[in-house]
Amino acid sequence: MKILVLADVESKYLWDYFEKEKLEGIDLILSCGDLKADYLSFLASFSKVPILYVRGNHDDGYADKEPEGCICIEDKIYVYNGIRIMGLGGSIRYKKGINQYTQNQMKKRAAMMWPKIKVKKGIDILLTHSPAAGLGDGEDNPHKGFEAFVDILDKYSPKYFIHGHVHLNYSREFQREEQYNNTTIINGYDRYIFEY
Repeated sequence: MKILVLADVESKYLWDYFEKEKLEGIDLILSCGDLKADYLSFLASFSKVPILYVRGNHDDGYADKEPEGCICIEDKIYVYNGIRIMGLGGSIRYKKGINQYTQNQMKKRAAMMWPKIKVKKGIDILLTHSPAAGLGDGEDNPHKGFEAFVDILDKYSPKYFIHGHVHLNYSREFQREEQYNNTTIINGYDRYIFEY
């Protein structure tokens, strides 16, 4: 299965220079947040596959206008072609915003997911906006990752952990992909395609 991941900036390749053929062969689109609702709605109008999303810390406007034709998986597990995808959006709280959380608040959100994970017998993809603490996160407070995500990776070993929030152009040290135990971590900044 070919999955397109989007995060943080609207890809000029897909929006400004769009050609319908660029979405051919894509089986699923995952958005990690901080994208304009109009951008995701635009892609949904040309795509024949589901677009699943979580909210980023800059997506407060989604409260008034959500992306049309897309599926919000905040605090849910969405199953597509047998793949169990769990969504937990938002970033660490560093100022006022409806999509920002303290470490404890995210731990509570993650704890609320345990019964859903048990019913689904695990998860295959963890889709978030922020990275996990110590795994591709930043040193500055706004880009610190969540400890709760490390707990999820340790307990359930999803095949993939996909996030955004930390832009790859922030530093040469940031990596697009890294491995944590049995989980492949992908930073979805801009756009990225991988084979599940």
